[in-house]
Amino acid sequence: MSEHSPVHALTEHDCWEFLHAQEFGRLAFHLLDEVHIVPINYAIDEQRRIVFRTAEGSKLLGLTINSDVAFEIDEFSDTDATSVIVRGRARQLEGHEADATDQLPLRPWVDTAKFNVIAIEVDEITGRRFELTRPWLHMRPTTS
Repeated sequence: MSEHSPVHALTEHDCWEFLHAQEFGRLAFHLLDEVHIVPINYAIDEQRRIVFRTAEGSKLLGLTINSDVAFEIDEFSDTDATSVIVRGRARQLEGHEADATDQLPLRPWVDTAKFNVIAIEVDEITGRRFELTRPWLHMRPTTS
């Protein structure tokens, strides 16, 4: 008899479906000798790239200096949690390539000018779904 595992690896297809269903994640990038993690809203294009817009600043500078990035999205409920992690290379899109992203459901969440279009070319994608038991929820003191 096999033991039931509460951790389930997602297929590559399931990872992409999960990425398509979300629009908010976290980008990890290098800036000089530091690793930074920032929230971004994103869309997936026809070439299976993660596309986002950014303003001039440390994020754009970091991606220009070192294109290696990681990207993560997650979701959880009372019963399960799902996480997808992408590793890849970011590059700025220009000209026709950048203009084509106007057709994506990619709109700023904050009303600021973000003229730089970045695409993450995915080298690796992995995901897991966790069945949560969260025993501490049942350990709460009862009120009398």
